[in-house]
Amino acid sequence: MATQQRTSSGQHTSFPSPYEQPAPEGAEDWRSLYPYNVLFQPERRAMEEAKFWFCDSQHWPTVLKPFETIGPELSTKCLGQFNTRYFLVPPANGLECRIHQGYVYHNPVTVDPDEAAARVPEFLRRAGYYFEHWDALLVNWKRKVLATIRELEALRFGEPPDAQPYEEIERGTGLDATDTLLGGYDRLLALCHRAWQYHFEFLNLGYAAYLDLFQACRQWFPGIPDQAVATMVQGVDMELFRPDDELKRLAKLAVELGLDHLLTAPGPAPGQDTLDTVASAPRGDDWLVAWETARDPWFNFTSGNGLYADDRYWRDDPALPLGYIHDYVLRLRRGEYIDRRVAELVAERDRITGEYAALLDPAQRADFEAKLRLARQVYPYVENHNFYIEHWTMGVFWRKTRQLSALLHRAGFWPGENDMLYLTRDEARVALFDFASGWARGSAPLGPDHWPPEVERRRRIVRALASRRPEPALNRPPAAVTEPFSIMLWGITSERVRSWLTDLDTTGDLIGLAASPGRAEGPARIVRGPAELDLVQDGEILVAPVTAPSWAPVFGRIRATVTDIGGVMSHAAIVCREYSLPAVTGTGSASTRIRTGQRIRVDGTAGTVTVLD
Repeated sequence: MATQQRTSSGQHTSFPSPYEQPAPEGAEDWRSLYPYNVLFQPERRAMEEAKFWFCDSQHWPTVLKPFETIGPELSTKCLGQFNTRYFLVPPANGLECRIHQGYVYHNPVTVDPDEAAARVPEFLRRAGYYFEHWDALLVNWKRKVLATIRELEALRFGEPPDAQPYEEIERGTGLDATDTLLGGYDRLLALCHRAWQYHFEFLNLGYAAYLDLFQACRQWFPGIPDQAVATMVQGVDMELFRPDDELKRLAKLAVELGLDHLLTAPGPAPGQDTLDTVASAPRGDDWLVAWETARDPWFNFTSGNGLYADDRYWRDDPALPLGYIHDYVLRLRRGEYIDRRVAELVAERDRITGEYAALLDPAQRADFEAKLRLARQVYPYVENHNFYIEHWTMGVFWRKTRQLSALLHRAGFWPGENDMLYLTRDEARVALFDFASGWARGSAPLGPDHWPPEVERRRRIVRALASRRPEPALNRPPAAVTEPFSIMLWGITSERVRSWLTDLDTTGDLIGLAASPGRAEGPARIVRGPAELDLVQDGEILVAPVTAPSWAPVFGRIRATVTDIGGVMSHAAIVCREYSLPAVTGTGSASTRIRTGQRIRVDGTAGTVTVLD
C-alpha cells in the first residue's frame, strides 16, 4: 500500500496514494463526474499504487469539467498509437492517463529493454522514411489539418424546423433535421479525434531527432549542459510566433500611420469600440485591412493553451490582441526594440555549435553535423503544431461545442449556455438524442427536468475541487527516472522528483531545470491562468504553474519566468529561449511557495530560484 511516508528526519519518501487522499470539502462525490476509464478503480488498487503518476499541469493546470476530458483522453490515445503501433519508438510506448480530483495524471509506459532493442530496425525504417521525406510529408500534413478545420467550420447546430420543407417530400429525402444534428455531433467528435492523430503524426519524431542529438552529445561531450544542446537548435523561424509577430507589425503600422494615439487612448480597455474609432480616422481603413489580414488565420489563438472550453480567442475577443498592441505601441514610443533578437540567437547558436564541433575528430564531426541538421529541420514542428492543433483546430471545436450547448440551453436542458461542459461527451450524446426524440414525437424531452439540478451539483463539485492545488505526483517514485520523453518534455527527472518531496516549509533556493540562460532579479508575480495576465507589471518575474505560448506578448514586460513543471523541450523552455528570457522550469512548487511581490533571483543558467525576502 502506497502511503505518504517520511524518513526519521522528516523528509517525505513518497507522494500520497490516490486511494487515501481525502477529497476537498464539498467534492466528496467528484468521481461521479468523470468516465470510468480515467479513474483509479478500487479493484486495481495494488496495480495502480505500484506505479508512479505525475500531474500533467503543463497541459492541464486547472480542474477539468467532464466534457473537457476529451483532451487528455484523445491526446494519450493518439500519442500511444504513434509510439507503439505506427513508428515503434524503441524506448517508450504511450502514457496511461488518470483524472484524480479533477487533475490529469500520467504514468509513462516503458518498453522492456529486449523489446526496445528488437524495435530499433523497424523504427529506423519507418521513422527514416519520414525524416527523408519530411518537407513533402509536412506539406501534406498541413493540407490534412486545414481540411479538418474547414470541415469543423462547416458543422451547423441549428434549431430543427416545425416541419420538414415540402421540397424534401418531393425529393423523397426520408430524413429529418435531427439526422444532421446527431450526425453533426458524432462528426464533431470524430474530427477532434482525427486532429489529435495529426497532432502526434510528426511530434514524437521531432522529439526523437532532438533526443538522438542530445544523447550523442552526452557521449561526445561528457558533462555538456542540457541547455547547450538546446542552444544548438534555437533561432529558427516558427509559425507559432507568427501571431505575436503580427501584433508587433500592427503596432508599428499604427505608429507609421499616425493612429497609435487611438490605440492607447485613456479610458475603458480597448475593444470593438477601438476598431470603430480607427475605422473613422484618416488612413484607418489601411490599418484595418492589415488587422483583418492578420486576424485570419493568425488570431485563431487563445489566451490559454486551447485545451479548455472557456479559453478566450483573439479572433472572438478583440480586446486581447488590442491590449497587446497597446503595450507594443507604448514600448515603441519609449524607443524599445520589440522584435525577437533572432540574429543574436543564431550567433550564439553558431558559436556554441562551433566550439563543440571543434572537439570532434572528422568522423565524429560528420555524424554530429548530420544529427544536428536533422534536429534543426524537424525542430520547428515541435512548436508549430501548437498553433494548428491546440489553438486553431481546438478553437473551432470548442466554438462548435458551445453552439450545441447553447441550442440545448434554449430548450431548457441546463441553466447556462455552456453548461453542456458539465456532461461527459457520451452523456451529451444521450441528451442530444433526448432533445431530437422529443422534437420528433412532438412531446417534451426529459432533459429539462433531469439535467439542471445535476449540472448545478457538478458545478459545485468542480468549484470545490479547484480550491485545492494538485499533488505534483502520486505514490512512491522509482529509484531512477529513465523514460526519455518524460525527462525532456515534463522535466520529470530523479532530481526534480526528490526536490518535490522536500517539505513545503523548506526555505532557500528552489531547484529546477536550467531552461533558458541568463539571470534576473525582481518582484514575483504569481499567475495561475490567462485571466491574470493583465496583472503583470513591468519589471516583474512571472511565476506560474505553467506558461502558454500565447503568453509571449507579455514577455516584454517581465524579467524572467519560473514554472512548476516542464523540461528542456517544454513549450515554456522553448519560447523563453526564443525570446531571450531567463527561465527555470520544473521547480515543482514555485507558484505555491512564492508570493506575489516577493523579490526573487532567477538563474536560468544554473536552474535555481532564490527568494530574497
